[in-house]
Amino acid sequence: MTFNELGLKDEILRAIQELGYENAMPIQERSIPFMMNQTKDLVALAQTGTGKTAAFGLPILNLLDTQKRETQALILAPTRELCIQIANDLKNYSKYMKGMKVVPVYGGENIITQLRQLDTPPQIIVATPGRLIDLIERRKVHLGAVNFMVLDEADEMLNMGFVEDITTIFEQTPETRRTMLFSATMPNEIATLSRKYMKEREEISVGKKNSGTENVEHVYYMVQAKDRYLALKRIVDLNPDIYGIVFCRTRQETKDIAEKLMNDGYSADALHGDLSQSQRDAVMQKFRIKNIQVLVATDVAARGLDVNNLTHVINYNLPDDNESYTHRSGRTGRANKTGVSVSIVHSREKNRIRDIERIIGRKFEQKQIPNGMDICKKQLFALIDKMENVEVNSEQLDPMFPEILKKLEYIDKEDIVKRFVSLEFNRFLDYYKNAPDLNISERDGARGGDFKRGGSAGSKVRLKINLGSNENFSPNRLLGMLNDATGDKSITVTGIEVTNKFTFFDVFADQSERVVSAFSDMGEAKVDIAKGGRGNGGGKDGSYRGNSGGYRGRSEGSSGGGGYRGRTDSRSGSGYRGNSGSGTSSSTGSDKPWRRERSNQDKNHKDGSSGEQSWRKKR
Repeated sequence: MTFNELGLKDEILRAIQELGYENAMPIQERSIPFMMNQTKDLVALAQTGTGKTAAFGLPILNLLDTQKRETQALILAPTRELCIQIANDLKNYSKYMKGMKVVPVYGGENIITQLRQLDTPPQIIVATPGRLIDLIERRKVHLGAVNFMVLDEADEMLNMGFVEDITTIFEQTPETRRTMLFSATMPNEIATLSRKYMKEREEISVGKKNSGTENVEHVYYMVQAKDRYLALKRIVDLNPDIYGIVFCRTRQETKDIAEKLMNDGYSADALHGDLSQSQRDAVMQKFRIKNIQVLVATDVAARGLDVNNLTHVINYNLPDDNESYTHRSGRTGRANKTGVSVSIVHSREKNRIRDIERIIGRKFEQKQIPNGMDICKKQLFALIDKMENVEVNSEQLDPMFPEILKKLEYIDKEDIVKRFVSLEFNRFLDYYKNAPDLNISERDGARGGDFKRGGSAGSKVRLKINLGSNENFSPNRLLGMLNDATGDKSITVTGIEVTNKFTFFDVFADQSERVVSAFSDMGEAKVDIAKGGRGNGGGKDGSYRGNSGGYRGRSEGSSGGGGYRGRTDSRSGSGYRGNSGSGTSSSTGSDKPWRRERSNQDKNHKDGSSGEQSWRKKR
């Protein structure tokens, strides 16, 4: 269906035709006629990037009275970026509508500027909830004449804790308003909100509820937890033209991974909650104009980002909430383009993949982490493609060309090609020459593989947390905090000993860094390696695991004594979930660096940074 068939005003059609709009997308084809011809409220479910702004924006513009100097439509968005994007789109759509005024209001900008813009009430306000309430309390915004209220990315707003703010805003609008909820998923909170504030409502769903977009390929790579970072680099190297987002669980992990990528020569940067608004804007501007190929972000920091043409979304860690996967993967494959959602998992997360498959109604493909030769071939042919398509600057080259030909006349064509390739790729080939196989099979994972640690087997590290019996600290509280901090069900805790001021416990050596790192964001609770070194791999207290429900008085595992197990989070039915530690690699195996001198490598190891550098460092 074309936009000319939807009954829009000539002024709107003229503007959107200049923008290149011809055929309506599915959500637009269904929502626009409904909003213009019906009086019911609307719940519209569609993935991010499917044209939702036009789906609600065009009919609202068509129905508003430009002669009235009062706010007739209110659009709420979860983030500053999305608020600005919606407002800009509406301004473009209403370019030829005389008297139409659209004002965005959001936090992070001087409120004085926004107050001036509101001196004359706009017909449309696009707002983030917190700033809007501030302006209502200042009596600068009045919502008594609102006929249309839209919640865009409604599920994201509820995830971000805006329920009370949204309730307050609803109460400022007249009961006669029409309410539209646009959302990618349909969690229980959306259903509750619609029942409370929407009278007669219609539901329009493009695709299945909570499903992933059809244009996205879903793949996963199975690795040992310690090899996640090496796997990430190989995935990026295998895709020379990657333009994507890498999702991490914690701010600290986001900083660490972005810093490692940048140090290894990749075009990357971080987006997290510790950035000021000006720093965030600078990072996003560089990413939008593709000065950055890879953006490393937390879920919270990435909410509401509106970036087109992403080729990849990479889940460095799977999200704590399986439904959040839908939002992550929906950032690629937008506007009828294709994309890839990649997940890096270890064997114990295989069931999570199956859970997500059920939610999105799509199957994942397990792929093998590429070896060095795979990557070399891909990079080499990408370079050759660029060479074929490069624009030759004959005007400046021609005067020098005879001399160049004379200098190379003793070398035949085939040898020139080999030398050209060697010039670019010798070090690259050397870097990946002895690269180890990072893949683990499902069978290896099932029988333990690198994770085989039963009973007292395996090297352990003794850790301590700065809480003890003086704070009524107990093994159960330790396990709860551990699950909250790491979100990793594979971490086994043994040898818990509670003293007055500290609590000591043992974890496997390859998990200790994750535990210490995860607690760096936990406020006053701090975990450090205990003096006295390694744990004994079990001990009289038995085995404590943080991934099951309830306290168990009987012995767990091969150790004697009563084993404590972390209590279940009633919302999920599984262990406590929280933010993961970094899980990044500091491997210095056969996948050796060549970009730094030996003295630099030694220094890096002393500093605790990764011994694995990148072939990109010299590029």
